[in-house]
Amino acid sequence: MSLKIVADRGACIGSGLCALNAPEIFDQHDEDGTVHVLVEHPPADQHDLVDQAIQSCPAHALGTAEQPVT
Repeated sequence: MSLKIVADRGACIGSGLCALNAPEIFDQHDEDGTVHVLVEHPPADQHDLVDQAIQSCPAHALGTAEQPVT
């Protein structure tokens, strides 16, 4: 099953914890520091890192298709 990452750039506060936890999956936009999803469907071996990034987001701006953005 493919995991799809969902990001709400409007809710993102640019803390960068997503990029810190999963740098192969997330980055920050240069102009405003908000989340940039590099890999929308990450490989299975990255799912734990994606979950850590989602859980660490202080703005709750990240989720997955199974775990929607709140």
